[in-house]
Amino acid sequence: MNTVRQLDRVVIRFAGDSGDGMQLTGDRFTAETAKLGNDLSTLPNYPAEIRAPAGTLPGVSSFQIHFADTDILTPGDQPEVLIAMNPAALKANLRDLKPGGTIVVNTDEFTKRNLTKVGYDENPLEDGSLDDYQVYPVALATLTIGALAEHEVSKKDAERSKNMFALGLVSWMYSRPTEATEEFLRGKFKAKPVIAEANIAALKAGWNYGETAEAFAVRFEIPPAKLAAGTYRNITGNTALAWGITASGVASGLPVFLGAYPITPASDILHELSKHKRFGVTTVQAEDEIAAVGAALGASYGGALGVTTSSGPGIALKSETISLAVSLELPLVVVDVQRAGPSTGMPTKTEQADLVMAMFGRHGEAPIAVLAPQSPSDCFDIMLEAARIALTYRTPVMVLSDGYIANGAEPWKLPELADLPDLSVEFATEPNAVDAKGEEIFLPFQRDPETLARPWAVPGTPGLQHRIGGIEKADGTGDISYDPINHDHMVRTRAAKIAGVEVPDLEVDDPTGDANVLVLGWGSTWGPIGAAVRSLREKGVSIARAHLRYLNPMPRNTARVLEQYDKVVVPEMNLGQLALLLRGNFPGTDVVGYNKVRGLPFTSNELTDALEEVIKNG
Repeated sequence: MNTVRQLDRVVIRFAGDSGDGMQLTGDRFTAETAKLGNDLSTLPNYPAEIRAPAGTLPGVSSFQIHFADTDILTPGDQPEVLIAMNPAALKANLRDLKPGGTIVVNTDEFTKRNLTKVGYDENPLEDGSLDDYQVYPVALATLTIGALAEHEVSKKDAERSKNMFALGLVSWMYSRPTEATEEFLRGKFKAKPVIAEANIAALKAGWNYGETAEAFAVRFEIPPAKLAAGTYRNITGNTALAWGITASGVASGLPVFLGAYPITPASDILHELSKHKRFGVTTVQAEDEIAAVGAALGASYGGALGVTTSSGPGIALKSETISLAVSLELPLVVVDVQRAGPSTGMPTKTEQADLVMAMFGRHGEAPIAVLAPQSPSDCFDIMLEAARIALTYRTPVMVLSDGYIANGAEPWKLPELADLPDLSVEFATEPNAVDAKGEEIFLPFQRDPETLARPWAVPGTPGLQHRIGGIEKADGTGDISYDPINHDHMVRTRAAKIAGVEVPDLEVDDPTGDANVLVLGWGSTWGPIGAAVRSLREKGVSIARAHLRYLNPMPRNTARVLEQYDKVVVPEMNLGQLALLLRGNFPGTDVVGYNKVRGLPFTSNELTDALEEVIKNG
């Protein structure tokens, strides 16, 4: 008889070769966990190579999930459970495992050759080096092949199903259902039903193994979290961005055009948007990054909501056309899913190092609005905000996501359609001025006095023909102008337009009101900062936090907020880019940077230690 023990939370990491299906295994475990109603956060981590060298440390792929019966903010600092499919997976991840943690290890892969390949002189399963952990040796491949003996699949295909055996076992250990995964497998292998049924059989065999094996005497339950009433689904940042783009088209009544070129980790936005033609979304996979943004800007000129998505290297290539969009004063949404650089850098690892590029990475004075989502689910809302600003102010808007947000997942409460903002646009349809002869004319750069936006005239509208191009325009008429005074005026006007964009005030979380230190973050540092601040407050430490979703322009009350604190700590996954902007814009602020560029998100424990040090030193 198995004992069932209740937990309030657990952190599990699946690890193996990049060909072992760890991302799929983690994704399915996450989907079943979301279905049960737990709050969750995930951290996929995989090599950049399509098929990294098997059995090597650089080839290890992992997927970490933290789920709980209460709200959580991060994927967890340390896994408590490690599923290791081979020696490389064990060696690469053992240092992260919590002391006394649980290891489920695939013994079939612990051959002398595989051990030597990763630098093990002795088998760690036999030399006592794992005595401080609870180790469950399981011959995953052998058991899977045995379970599929009666199925019409090759030995090779049978062995490939071992990840489903592992998923079934861990699902049993943590009381996760498997029905939705069975449905998923039948859909995924619809054209190969024999493979589908083999994977389902392996999944069930893993579950049954946990139920019957004497070694697994205890299974665990994590009750559902108490979330606000509503309909939830599990969502990644890239999916939320794609849905936010789609919703922006619906809310504005405009067709959406995405011009994109595949690049890690932004490609999933293109893949997801290509499914939504019925909502008026057109996707074009262009021949390169420059063509992609050019097509998106052309679509905006034609009256659509133009969007282009990429990562750092692609954004660099798009910079000239983004400058053109600034000059033409047309709406354009640019999504940068940041990754570790410079150059090709580490394509599958996360970083926040494109902020200065987003602010200044164009030739000439070419300011644009810059926004950053704070979590996967926030990507939906940030896209609606980006569309609002782009359409209202006729300007490019850059959204700075990153690999951590893009691939991470969490529960998302579906919004009501009626709650979507009204983003409708009024196109210019008739002349807006009278010339010296008293005849009605159209001035393409006559501005709205409140927003400084120029009129948006769809090509082909009778009587509204106007010149368009990259050379400087005369104020009002849009005619080519080399006049120095006019150029100065136009540059300052475009800057004033961005500075005048209406954004919400910066909200500060300071429960006691007597904190001397403010932690200010942006983008994906929101979760780790929140967890660290929560930990400090539980120790009785007074500390305030705030988070910037709007980076250009910053909220109107930013200076007032910063003035209230003796020190402002800014954790960033770069070498201090927001800190640089704060010191330049608010020179009286004592900014303390905390920076790391390892391709990994901050842990809450390291931020807790860093913040304690700042507070202790006054």
